[in-house]
Amino acid sequence: MTERDFTWPLRGLYAITDGAASARALAEQVAAWIAGGAQVVQYRDKTSDAARRLTEARALRTVCREAGVPLLINDDVALAAAVGADGVHLGRADAGPAQARAQLGAGALIGVSSYADLGRARAAVAQGADYVAFGRFFASTTKPDAPPAPLAVLQAARAALSVPIVAIGGITPDNAPMLIAAGADLVAVIGGLRGADPAAQARAYAEQFTIAASVSTGA
Repeated sequence: MTERDFTWPLRGLYAITDGAASARALAEQVAAWIAGGAQVVQYRDKTSDAARRLTEARALRTVCREAGVPLLINDDVALAAAVGADGVHLGRADAGPAQARAQLGAGALIGVSSYADLGRARAAVAQGADYVAFGRFFASTTKPDAPPAPLAVLQAARAALSVPIVAIGGITPDNAPMLIAAGADLVAVIGGLRGADPAAQARAYAEQFTIAASVSTGA
C-alpha cells in the first residue's frame, strides 16, 4: 500500500464490527452501515479462528472498497496486510505506529487507542499516527471494565493535536452531541449498531454530525 484510495480526514460515524453469523451476513451489515452514513469501518474480532477472520476481513474489504470507505483492522497488522485493508487500529499491547507503517506502507491509515491519556496520544502522533481515540466515555457493554475518560480530554486533545480525534465507549445518538461539541471528529460505535435495522441505526449517528455542522454555521 503506497497511497490512499480513500478520503482522509473524515468526520462522522466510525462503525466497528462485533461478530455475525457468517461472512456474508457481516458484509451485508457493514454495507447497511455505510448506506446509513458510516465513514470508517473497523473489523474487530477477538476470536482465535484465523481462517474465519481472514474470510470475513476479505469480504469487508470488497464492500468497503466499492463504497470508498476505509476498512481498518483491529489490533492485527498481519491480517491488515494479508487482505489489503486500508490500515489498522492499535491498542496498548500492539505494535507502535511506526512499526505498523513499516509493514503496511506509507499510505496506511494508522489509529491508536489513547484511553484518557493525552500524553500517549501526543506520542502516537509523533510516531506517525493518523488519528487517536479516547474513551470509554460512558458505560460500555463491550468493555465494561475499561476506565472512564472525561470530556475534558477531548477538549485538551482538540487544542493540542492536529489529527482527527475519535471518541468511543457507550456512545448513543443521544449522548454523541456532547462528544462532538467537546472535539470528537468521529464517534466509534459497536453496541449501538446492533439491531434489526443497521442502516437506520447508522443514520441516527450520522445525523448528529449534520446537526452539529448546522449549529456551528448557524444554518
